[in-house]
Amino acid sequence: MEKQVILVVDDAPAIIDLLAGLLKDKYRVKAAINGKTALRIAQSAKPPDLILLDIVMPEMDGLEVCKKLKKNPETTDIPIVFLSGEADEEACERGMEIGGAAYLKKPVEPKSLFSVIEILLS
Repeated sequence: MEKQVILVVDDAPAIIDLLAGLLKDKYRVKAAINGKTALRIAQSAKPPDLILLDIVMPEMDGLEVCKKLKKNPETTDIPIVFLSGEADEEACERGMEIGGAAYLKKPVEPKSLFSVIEILLS
């Protein structure tokens, strides 16, 4: 059986590397360092099964990426898990209102990460 695909979107390469390292054994991981690339990957012929999306990014933040994905009929059903630092909790709540499925605080606890992913992909 083919592995499900998770798109990790974060402007910090170290966070992408950390999450990809955690996920690579169980999932196929794609990465984007900005919102524009995330949208391109999500709208490709092989969209991800789930997106881990940082909120605070330059140019296009995670909230804007989520809005665009939820407006597009081809990407509206992809579950989005917001990742945020402590100061971004209010933004996470806004993200849930616009279509996010869950949010996790950074640093992400691996057990929580896998639990949320498994629930959303089952």
